[in-house]
Amino acid sequence: MKTISNEGAEAAEARATPAPDQLAPLAPLVHPGQPAFCFGVATAAYQIEGAAREGGRGASIWDTFSHTPGKTVNGDTGDVACDHYHRWREDLDLIAGLGVDAYRFSIAWPRVQPLGQGAWNQEGLAFYDRLVDGLLARGIQPHATLYHWDLPQALQDEGGWATRDTAHHFASYAEKMGRVLGDRLASLATHNEPWCTAFLGHQQGKFAPGLRDMRLATQVAHHLLLSHGLALQALRADGARVPLGIVLNQAPAHAASSSEADLAAAAANHRGFVGWFMDPLFHGRYPADAGEQRAPEVAAGDMACIQQPLDWLGINYYTRNWCSTSQPPVPAPRLQGVNDMGWEIYPEGLLEMLLHNHAHYRLPPVYITENGMAEADVLHAGAVRDPRRIGYVRSHLQALAQARAQGVDLRGYFYWSLMDNYEWDSGYAKRFGLVHVDYATQQRTLKDSAHWYRDTIAALRAQPGARLATEAGRG
Repeated sequence: MKTISNEGAEAAEARATPAPDQLAPLAPLVHPGQPAFCFGVATAAYQIEGAAREGGRGASIWDTFSHTPGKTVNGDTGDVACDHYHRWREDLDLIAGLGVDAYRFSIAWPRVQPLGQGAWNQEGLAFYDRLVDGLLARGIQPHATLYHWDLPQALQDEGGWATRDTAHHFASYAEKMGRVLGDRLASLATHNEPWCTAFLGHQQGKFAPGLRDMRLATQVAHHLLLSHGLALQALRADGARVPLGIVLNQAPAHAASSSEADLAAAAANHRGFVGWFMDPLFHGRYPADAGEQRAPEVAAGDMACIQQPLDWLGINYYTRNWCSTSQPPVPAPRLQGVNDMGWEIYPEGLLEMLLHNHAHYRLPPVYITENGMAEADVLHAGAVRDPRRIGYVRSHLQALAQARAQGVDLRGYFYWSLMDNYEWDSGYAKRFGLVHVDYATQQRTLKDSAHWYRDTIAALRAQPGARLATEAGRG
């Protein structure tokens, strides 16, 4: 069955080809005097794999959460998603066709260890083994993430991230995956966006496991960071040579006015959103006065464990945090519009965030591991016209070029996402992909933005002396 559509491709390329004057601002990304820069795309296991009950996979907290009435739009689940578990070969061909250097994916813990402890599932391990080899065979560097929110349900039944035991189970899982895949990976991340796991999952109840307890959420955040430190210790003790890091979602916090209340709210937001993870990782302490967030219970040695040296840091950026204490709140200006999630488009915030981190922390090489735009895409006559997404990516790449020119050690950019997929509590209602997915037929169709991204990468690669990574993550 034909599942990748090329209809309308020529017209799409004509619409999406980057103009020379649009490439000039991006030149610092590939300047010959800078370390090599990689371009990639990203996905996550639960959002694309499907095959929720196949191949020996155990249940995850997202299986439980999504099957609970009222938790997701239309009651959507990741049972099938993009059926990547069965279509991984054609999906890797799709990635190769984009001309990217790298692919960022996550490993489903319950697929490789159904109970989160004890026996390993050889079918699950073999799936990721084939996936990594398939990427390398196509000249694509594999960047893996150990945890993108799909905790084995069996561990949640024993307390989940609220218990320290889960941090130790995670370290054992990390060590195993380092042994199985580490010799072929370009990088390995422990966690993706632990803020979401802790606060969306345990304080706001929007994400699995759907709990609402601020005190619990801050303790979960600590155990996530502890598990990160324990994992890095276990991997390095076992001789892992793969570059190790963590991925954090970040945004600058802007006060809606110059009032004392708004300024205080913005400062507290920054400490709770950015500082709550950056300060332990780089300064060995939690920030004081982070609004509702209070310091968790910390055992002796925890902070030293968390403060393991990082080979690289991943930052996910989508928008800024706008802080208004007025009733009703003063809305953000939204001068550049919003995406289909209702998030303000604000590329200036990416530059601001990078320069702030550069000034306040001793950073390893930095990758933008997620950045993308949800749009209400429509497939018409075999094509998807998404000029706003092209503009979004271009403006954020320009912000990266400015940051690199100002001394930030940026090594790569991963667009989120390769293809439309299961967008957590939004189900299938939101589309971030460069590739359109018809969920009824699983047909994939390159959007105009996919053609633009491919051609932009190719044009930058053709610049005299350009340094784009073929060994992404190892530079």
